[in-house]
Amino acid sequence: MIGNWSAAVGRAVRGRPAPVTYGLIVLCCLIFVIGPASGLDPAYGTGDELLVAQRAYFRRWGVVPADLFGGAPGEALTPATALFIHGSWLHLLGNMLFFYVFGLMAEERMGHLEFVLFYLGCGYLALLGYAAANATAQQSLVGASGAISAVLGAFLYLFPRARVTSLFPFLFFLPLRFPAWVVLPFWFALQWLAAGRSSSGPGVAYLAHLVGFSLGFVYAWARFRRRPAAAPPAGVFPRPPVERPGPVDRE
Repeated sequence: MIGNWSAAVGRAVRGRPAPVTYGLIVLCCLIFVIGPASGLDPAYGTGDELLVAQRAYFRRWGVVPADLFGGAPGEALTPATALFIHGSWLHLLGNMLFFYVFGLMAEERMGHLEFVLFYLGCGYLALLGYAAANATAQQSLVGASGAISAVLGAFLYLFPRARVTSLFPFLFFLPLRFPAWVVLPFWFALQWLAAGRSSSGPGVAYLAHLVGFSLGFVYAWARFRRRPAAAPPAGVFPRPPVERPGPVDRE
């Protein structure tokens, strides 16, 4: 299945480079590999020493809501730096996979400069929204999911008829194809339900997903509503993931 949708996406964007999408993916992967979360650099140690280094790293570059609203002015930069930090290999690869799939077409539609400003702006606001709703939380929040959720929201508006292949565990991972206007709102509803049940402890920052998705959809509606509707890409896309809890809040 991976080969099928990758080939389809490649046909949809062949001859239309997406330097922002590819550049952000490479940058996120590079930062992860050289950081302590990857576990590849022996300079960070092993065991408890590595865990201490990871916690310090997440707190330095991630969003800590209590510090953001009550700390030094430099903390205002953390919603931007946190977009490039990931908590685990699964966290990184899941985010980059879906950014690749949905980001290519969104970047093509918006243009390179507008897309990078959209990605960074919506990602920043998604993290800021989560932090504002949890202003006293001490957990570090890291990850690009808020920004990628904004890409999904924009994709829904720009390409509502694009066919999305979804894998449902309760149907034994049987691949079923639905248009984006079915799959992405369903994903949004799952995030909404999960946000209502989430605790204040470490885990997935579902609220950042909701804020990012909403911002992306509203932006695309405001920016492109007077333009002719884009033709749906002839591609097969996987269903957006629901991230699993980890040692830090990952959005």
